[in-house]
Amino acid sequence: MRQWLTPGIPGSRLMGWVGPLLVTLFAGVLRFWHLSRPRAIIFDETYYAKDSYALLKFGYEHNTVKDADKLLLQHPQNLHIWADGGSFIAHPPAGKWLIAIGESLFGMTPFGWRFSAALVGTLSVLILARVARRMTRSNLLGTAAGLLLALDGMHLVTSRTAILDVFVMFWVLAGFACIVIDRDVSRARLARKIAERGDDDGLGPFVMHWWLIPAGLCLGTATATKWTGLYYIAAFGVLVLLWSMGARRAAGVRRPYAGAFAFEALPAFLSMVVLSVVTYVAWWSGWIFNSGGWGRGRVAANPVTAFFQAMPRLWDYHRQMFHFHTTLSAHHPYQSWPWNWLVLKRPVSFFYTQPSGCGAATCSREVLDIGTPAIWWVSILTMLIVAAWWLVQRDWRAGVTVLGFLAGWVPWFYYGLNHRTMFLFYATPMLPFMVLSIVLALGLLIGPATAPPARRVFGSAIAGAYVLTVLANFYYFYPVLTGHVMSYDSWHARMWLVSWI
Repeated sequence: MRQWLTPGIPGSRLMGWVGPLLVTLFAGVLRFWHLSRPRAIIFDETYYAKDSYALLKFGYEHNTVKDADKLLLQHPQNLHIWADGGSFIAHPPAGKWLIAIGESLFGMTPFGWRFSAALVGTLSVLILARVARRMTRSNLLGTAAGLLLALDGMHLVTSRTAILDVFVMFWVLAGFACIVIDRDVSRARLARKIAERGDDDGLGPFVMHWWLIPAGLCLGTATATKWTGLYYIAAFGVLVLLWSMGARRAAGVRRPYAGAFAFEALPAFLSMVVLSVVTYVAWWSGWIFNSGGWGRGRVAANPVTAFFQAMPRLWDYHRQMFHFHTTLSAHHPYQSWPWNWLVLKRPVSFFYTQPSGCGAATCSREVLDIGTPAIWWVSILTMLIVAAWWLVQRDWRAGVTVLGFLAGWVPWFYYGLNHRTMFLFYATPMLPFMVLSIVLALGLLIGPATAPPARRVFGSAIAGAYVLTVLANFYYFYPVLTGHVMSYDSWHARMWLVSWI
C-alpha cells in the first residue's frame, strides 16, 4: 500500500541533487554577475532601498529628505537622508527586512540593496527543481524546471532589483514545496499506521503533518511581504484538507471524509492559518516595539503591555493600507491588466537612458522587466493542456499546478475591473506554476518509462529543442534585461511589439 500511495523516484539520488545544483549555480552567476549595474536607483528601489535601511536604523520605515536618492548614490557611507517622523507604507515589512540584510552586509550600495533579491531568486531555482523532481518522479524534468525558471527574463530582472515581488514568489514557492513534501510523507505515514493497526473505527489513524508547520511560516512570510500571500494560504489550506481526504480514501478508510475532518482539519488550520497570522504579526515587531512609526505613538516599557497597546493601532494602520490599495487608480505609463499579462502586452521599463559609447549615432541602455516570450507564450498552451489533464484524469500534479497559477492570477481581475493601478511584475508568484505546466506537458510528450522507445525519442527531441529555443530567446533578450549599452537599432529590434516601447 505504501508504494502505491507514495511511489518512489527512479534514478540516482545523487543525480537528483547534481542537476538542480548545477542549474542553481548557473542561475546564481546570471543574477550576481555585475549586480551593481546600473549604478542607479531603478524604478521602485526608490522606496524599498530606503525603507529597508530605515528598518535597520529605527525598526520602522522613516521619512526621508527630498534629495535622498541623490545623496544615497553620492555618499553611501555618510548618509544624512532622514527627515522627521515615520512614513506611511503600503506593504508589510518582511521583504524589506530581507533587503536590509544585504544592506547591513554590503552597505547602502546597489549591490547591497539587491543582494537579498539575487539570493532568494537563485535559491528559488533550486526549490523549483527539487519540487518538480518530486512531482514528476524524474531527475531530468526536475532539472529542466529549474533551468527554465533560471532562463526567464522577469525572474532575472526581479532577482536583480530591490523590489518585493521576488520575495513573495520565493516564500510562496517554499510553502508550496513544504506541502508537496508533506503529501508524500503523510501518505507514507498513513499507509504504515493502517498496515500496523488496521481501520477498526472506520475513521483511520491520526496522522501528524509536520511539514505544514514550515509551510505556515513560509506563507505567513509571503503575506508579510505583500498581501497577495493571503490567496495562497486560502488555496493551499483547502488543498491540504482535500489531499487528506483523498489519501484516506485511497488507503481504504471506510469514512475518509469524517476521518480527515476529525483528525487533520484542526491541526492543518493551526499550521496553515493560525501560524501564518502569528508569523505575519511577528514581522511587524520593529513597528510594535519602537515608538516613532506611522501612527504608533508612545510605547509602554513592558513588552507585553506594548504588544497589546499596539494591536488596535496596527489594525487602524491596516485599514489605511487597505484603503490605499483599493483606491489606487492613478494612471501610470507602464500599467497593465491581468488579462494582458500572459501575452506580455505591456512590460515595465525599470531603467532607460541613451548614453554614448556603443559606436552608433544613438545608443540605448535599458532594464526591461519582461518575461521570456518562449516561456510565457508557450505556458498559455501548456496550462490549458494541464487543466484538461486534471479534468479528465484528476491527476493531483495537474490540479495543484493550475491551482497555484489561478491563486496568483484570478484575484487581480477584481482589481483590474475596478481600474486599480497594477504592473506585469505582479505576476511573479505565478511564474513557478507556469514553468511547472510546461514541464508537466513535456513529461506527457515524452511519456512514461514504459512508453514505446520511438515515442520517447521523439518526445525527448522535441523537449530538448524547446529548451534550446528558450535558451536562445533568453540570450537574445539578455542585454535589455541587464542594462547593457547597445545601439538604438539593436535595442529596437528586441521590441517585438509596439506596446513594449
